[in-house]
Amino acid sequence: MKAQAAARSRSRRYLVQALYQAGMTGESIAEVVEPFIADHNMKRADLDYFRELMLGISQEAEHLESLIKTHLDRGFHELDPVIRAILLLGSEELTRRHEVPAPVIINEGIELAKMFGSTDSHRYVNSILDALAKVHRSGESR
Repeated sequence: MKAQAAARSRSRRYLVQALYQAGMTGESIAEVVEPFIADHNMKRADLDYFRELMLGISQEAEHLESLIKTHLDRGFHELDPVIRAILLLGSEELTRRHEVPAPVIINEGIELAKMFGSTDSHRYVNSILDALAKVHRSGESR
């Protein structure tokens, strides 16, 4: 179980990088998946989880953005591209991956923001993901 959690954590890290790449190059999320996998050593990541999340985000991007926008203090596209990627990932997991506890999703988002974001971006990510969890995981204890 711990190995699966570590593999999923690695998948999330790669996912943020792939979403960032798509955002910076203008490619669609779906177009980025296989070339990204080919270009990175993802042996210890959960590739199925990576693909499932990328596909879900690709198919639901507009819906996920609309969910996120309700909790922002600025426009979605005014956010740093890394933070956008982390919030898309977190919102996808919170709304569609109910087997993953909300606190895990929020913590992963915070850690990704600490890793890839600016100094205090983890606080912003925490507040947005927590607000999303209150709406979409209201019955789940945090």
